[in-house]
Amino acid sequence: MSQHKAKTDGLGIFGRYLTIWVALCIVAGVAIGQFLPGIPEFLSRFEYARVSIPIAILIWLMIYPMMLKVDFSSIVRALKTPKGLTVTCATNWLIKPFTMFFFAWLFLTVIFQRFIPETLAREYLAGAVLLGAAPCTAMVFVWSHLTRGDAGYTLVQVAVNNLILLVAFTPIVVFLLGVSDVFVPYDTLLLSVGLFIVVPLAGGWISRVRIIKRHGIEYFEGVFLKKFEGITTIGLLLTLIVIFSFQGEVILNNPFHIVLIAIPLIIQTFFIFVIAYGWSRAWKLPHNVAAPAAMIGASNFFELAVAVAVSLFGLTSGAALATVVGVLVEVPVMLTLVKIANATRHWFPAASQSPAA
Repeated sequence: MSQHKAKTDGLGIFGRYLTIWVALCIVAGVAIGQFLPGIPEFLSRFEYARVSIPIAILIWLMIYPMMLKVDFSSIVRALKTPKGLTVTCATNWLIKPFTMFFFAWLFLTVIFQRFIPETLAREYLAGAVLLGAAPCTAMVFVWSHLTRGDAGYTLVQVAVNNLILLVAFTPIVVFLLGVSDVFVPYDTLLLSVGLFIVVPLAGGWISRVRIIKRHGIEYFEGVFLKKFEGITTIGLLLTLIVIFSFQGEVILNNPFHIVLIAIPLIIQTFFIFVIAYGWSRAWKLPHNVAAPAAMIGASNFFELAVAVAVSLFGLTSGAALATVVGVLVEVPVMLTLVKIANATRHWFPAASQSPAA
């Protein structure tokens, strides 16, 4: 087996057949929600500010191994090399919300007009806009890990996006939806940032400093890090089972409309990925910066979108359903984009060859 092949298959059986495992976990989650409803009912009790604590713990499993790899000197270098941040921020805030509105409007209110009542189509459109105005916070670390992204740079990209999110989310939603009473649950936003970034980052940093101080950098990189190979993927699969156990009833009750809503969301995801990834290639960014830059815009902060949809339109609204569909389609679509990014790695210069990243 070649060295490249070995790296590609570094996650073993989970890595090689990840799409199949994801499909099985989705089916398992829906089955649990349908036939063992007591399990998601029990897990749903452990929630604070609309953030599921069980899911937060599983996301820690996914993110912690990547945070271990964050060398804080790489964060300083990222701040000095702004091209990757420019791609991320411009794509997420100047392009993504408006293209999401366009695709959702085109499909849900025009092309699918005969299948969806006008009032319901407008609610679906609102849910799609809420997704488009909330770029990813937590899961992007997983996509970055699967594309061998620069952990430090990914952290900076996510942190900058969250700072912009604090001030830009509400004006964009108000403008695109024409509503004036948008309530942003800042407790959800701040708790998510704390749980999904601050806590795993602090844990990774403390572990890194202690292990290197006690055993040296060679032990840390050659032995300690290898203990966590596959943990991110296992955390992802367990997270899918939990998420889809919560959404099983919704999926089974609305299969046709879910398919219709999913179509513009999927098109939007690929469209944004192509813009950011193509822009990164045009600027000759290294792949370990280009892939995470494209993944952040392509994926969504669905916890925030769901929370705002429920507070604005109600738990049983079309807007809430549309944000849930965003959860349903994100993982399979993002895994496809991960495969595309990994297959096109040769389009980009090596990191050491691109100081202007």
